[in-house]
Amino acid sequence: MHPLFKTSLSAITLAMLPVFYCQADAFSYPQFTPSQSDFGGVGLMQMPSGRVAREGELTLGATFNDEYHHYMVSLQLLPWLETTIRYTLVQDLLYSNDESFSGDTKYTDKGIDFKIRLLEESYWLPETSIGVRDFGGTGLFDGEYIAASKHVGPLDFTLGVGWGYIGNSGNLTGDKTSSIDCGRSTDYKGKGGSIDFDRWFTGCSALFGGVEYQTPWAPLRLKMEYDGNDYSSDFPVTRAGIDMSQDSKFNYGMLYRLGQWGDLRLSYERGTTWTMGFNLNTNFNSLKSMWQDEPAPAYRPVANKTANDLTNSDWEQLAQDLQQIAGYENPALYADNNTVTVVAPQIKYRDRNKAHLRAGIILANQAPEANTYRIIETANHQPVTETRINREQLVKVADHDYINASVADATEEVEPSEPSGKLYAKSDKAWNVSVSPTLQQSFGGSEDFYMFNIGITAGANYWFGDHVELGGSLYLNIYDNYDKFLYEVPPDGTDLKRVRTLVRQYINDKPIQMNNLQLTWMDKLSENWYGQAYGGYLEMMFGGVGSEILYRPQGSNWAFGIDANYVIQRDPDSQLGFFTEEVQFDPITNRHYRVQTGAMTGHATVYYQPQWEWLPNTLLKVSAGQYLTEDKGFTIDFSKQFDSGVIAGAFVAKTNLSADEFGEGSFNKGFYISIPFDVMTVKPSTNRATISWLPLSRDGGQMLNRKYELFSVTDARSPWYGRKAMN
Repeated sequence: MHPLFKTSLSAITLAMLPVFYCQADAFSYPQFTPSQSDFGGVGLMQMPSGRVAREGELTLGATFNDEYHHYMVSLQLLPWLETTIRYTLVQDLLYSNDESFSGDTKYTDKGIDFKIRLLEESYWLPETSIGVRDFGGTGLFDGEYIAASKHVGPLDFTLGVGWGYIGNSGNLTGDKTSSIDCGRSTDYKGKGGSIDFDRWFTGCSALFGGVEYQTPWAPLRLKMEYDGNDYSSDFPVTRAGIDMSQDSKFNYGMLYRLGQWGDLRLSYERGTTWTMGFNLNTNFNSLKSMWQDEPAPAYRPVANKTANDLTNSDWEQLAQDLQQIAGYENPALYADNNTVTVVAPQIKYRDRNKAHLRAGIILANQAPEANTYRIIETANHQPVTETRINREQLVKVADHDYINASVADATEEVEPSEPSGKLYAKSDKAWNVSVSPTLQQSFGGSEDFYMFNIGITAGANYWFGDHVELGGSLYLNIYDNYDKFLYEVPPDGTDLKRVRTLVRQYINDKPIQMNNLQLTWMDKLSENWYGQAYGGYLEMMFGGVGSEILYRPQGSNWAFGIDANYVIQRDPDSQLGFFTEEVQFDPITNRHYRVQTGAMTGHATVYYQPQWEWLPNTLLKVSAGQYLTEDKGFTIDFSKQFDSGVIAGAFVAKTNLSADEFGEGSFNKGFYISIPFDVMTVKPSTNRATISWLPLSRDGGQMLNRKYELFSVTDARSPWYGRKAMN
């Protein structure tokens, strides 16, 4: 037996003695919480378990040993669904044998895992889950499993059955005399990234299991597992002849928690290999805002005021208070004998009840007497929704005349209509400027594992009335590594028009780039219908003209829209020029490639927020149409919103391109997280920051990046991006 193995076994045996000889106080013994495996996702070390984490739990982790470096993100998307994205750098192999193409970049495997909880733990039944590892990758670690976990005091026992990589020892079923993987297919479709259902639950199968022990010392966990894999089919073994044989089927490990935000992991596996790692944790459900806000107004009305009793300065003060205290930016104020109307966008509060209460009390204190206060919330100067506040009921709420008084008792949501009465106050400000940081990134490329650019986007816009806007933005590139992006002419043989793989030329060649310069018309066409038309330089890579219409009923959980655009690809060597010839010549490689000199692109999109108990707080978007490189297909975008307002989503785009035509990755896909500003700053805000990442930059399945999307503009009609925090 290896001396390190003996040492580890002795240490773990001594550490577990308190289980048998000491009984901890039941009220003070550390609480057991699920921990992460080497691959990401809740588990032991190499093997998964039947457990899942708390909903909203996000873990960023890394695991290192001699053969593999794993980098993973695991998210408990739903109470019953765990998702994991993982990148693995195989230490003994290069990305390709072509040094001019990939240099010394390590072979990179991209994998996606999921686990579905079937049973919650009860007195008699274990927590039981079924899962798939690496279902969308190139098959290096693909496997399936069913696992069950049960608490017994401070011990958590796991027993499971695995197939593929997880069950490759074949100790349960499988004939390894004919092949190392019991006849399971090890090929992958196309250029990787496709799902091969045919090989699920095939090949070798094996029993695996283990135990996790929460010691009386809260930070320390100990783990032991019986491994279901024999490592005979691992990529370094079959491709490079690396010795990964097992001296022991048992793996031993420990985990040290660093408070609630992370942990360190160390294990001794296969009887030969030390593995270490770390995790960083947070929970999207429990993130809370810590505001330094304007104090809410007290109810102190002045009786018998009329509109004529207020001076211009009184109206200006009322407008200023509505903006600073209630969040209604640059409001227009109307009044008649029965109503006072506020027309403005809401820029501070995702919780509209908070905004309505503050605005209602301000109006009751300072505005002319009225029976009804109307708040017409706008976006881009277009009326989106209207809230009518009954003044008599508002007074009861403000005075706390009954238990659990809420401003919702005094409000009614209706379809917005024209404001009534005389206009008494309106901002003359028709322009706006903005400055924001920008990050664009992709992972797992051949030239470098992580490609990114970071910079600052500065924008300005001017409104000619309520329907026409002239706006633009400049991008200042601070730093990027796209000089390594060598995708000049596709080395994998694809011959698509180059729409997104020219990214280096747009970002790297000019420190300042005009992102956008366009004229936009926007209007509420009729009840539930909105429209826009636009033309100019629409994004960094394309210019042209386009339009969009959207049908979105007030308060509905669904909407439908269509956009159509005629676009021409911008010349990256010119700030204002466009490509005029489809075929371009690359003097570096002495090869020709094609670009987009004019084509239609657009999609019909259905938006749906399910009302199902098992799929809470989610949004499904399905789009079908033609993409920038003239391929046709559909995009499915699914996102989940957590109690804090953080949104996590993913999309896939499948088109009529074959996997070989698309190139590496087989089809377009990506992931994103949208974080409300007010969980990151000390001020309330309705703005968001979005972090997105793509596995690869390719040309198929690419949409036009439009400045405005009407679904976002009309969000207040059935809030998704502006939904209030639930915690």
